[in-house]
Amino acid sequence: MSMSDNHTDKQEIRTEKATFAGGCFWCMVSPFEELPGIIEVASGYTGGHTANPTYEEVCSETTGHVEAVQITFNPEIFPYKKLLELFWQQIDPTDEGGQFYDRGTSYGTAIFTHSEEQEQQALASKAELQESGRFDKPIVTPILPAKTFYRAEEYHQGYHHKNPGHYKRYRKGSGRDSFIESHWSHQEDKESLKKRLTPLQYEVTQNNATESPFRNDFWDHHGDGIYVDIVSGEPLFSSLDKYDSGCGWPSFTRPIRDYSVKEKSDTSHLMVRTEVRSKVADSHLGHVFNDGPEENGLRYCINSAALRFVPKEELDNEGYGEYRTLFQQV
Repeated sequence: MSMSDNHTDKQEIRTEKATFAGGCFWCMVSPFEELPGIIEVASGYTGGHTANPTYEEVCSETTGHVEAVQITFNPEIFPYKKLLELFWQQIDPTDEGGQFYDRGTSYGTAIFTHSEEQEQQALASKAELQESGRFDKPIVTPILPAKTFYRAEEYHQGYHHKNPGHYKRYRKGSGRDSFIESHWSHQEDKESLKKRLTPLQYEVTQNNATESPFRNDFWDHHGDGIYVDIVSGEPLFSSLDKYDSGCGWPSFTRPIRDYSVKEKSDTSHLMVRTEVRSKVADSHLGHVFNDGPEENGLRYCINSAALRFVPKEELDNEGYGEYRTLFQQV
């Protein structure tokens, strides 16, 4: 048998590590998971001088370690530069004493680089953020060579899935969510939006209006691609999760990732419903109901006027290239 007979066409996946400290590691997992090319997001400890530290030891401020997340990713799908952009959007990079409610060196921020290329990209990203004027104080987050990463106790892995109620209360109560919203939400004045959007798009996204069923752009649309926020361009839903629910509005079984949408209680029109809004632009999208066809039982009933469709053929051209992999699997 020749060597060629043993050859396999299966390509080995190229992976890299990215390590970020951003305060409480519970809050640093969900922003990175569920994205194309992200293989794992683990919570742990790094940067210190003791081996195999416990949570209690790290919190005692005697180990030199910080709480961190280590991301295993495919850079050909999701580049390190985009991970850096996401990291900055989760933290207060001007705070030397911790993050939000959590104080102390173990809750400090840092970028731990695994290569010279990562270091150069991190330095450039930090300089760009400082020059942007988004913050009126110096960016103090250090960029350091990666050290041994010690995986945290299993209790801390995917905490937001295991204890969602406490996680949401913690994020809100710590001040992290309000800080992110005030510094990273899509800022565009009402007059500019009125000029850029159609009257219906404006009323739906800004004033919580509802378009007519069966007379909107996407209720029976069947193209392959993603649906993004008409205001900010944030990716929200995929055609792979779209189905005909018979309601007359585009319906999805799930968002592309849970982190991209937020839910609010809606008691308008003498009903109790759960409103769905986009995270970055705070656009009103629609509502989510518990009568969906899949295992999660959810139906995201969304206004077409809140969405823009990007065909899979245009994903690269429009800056959404990482989502192309969603459609290579079908």
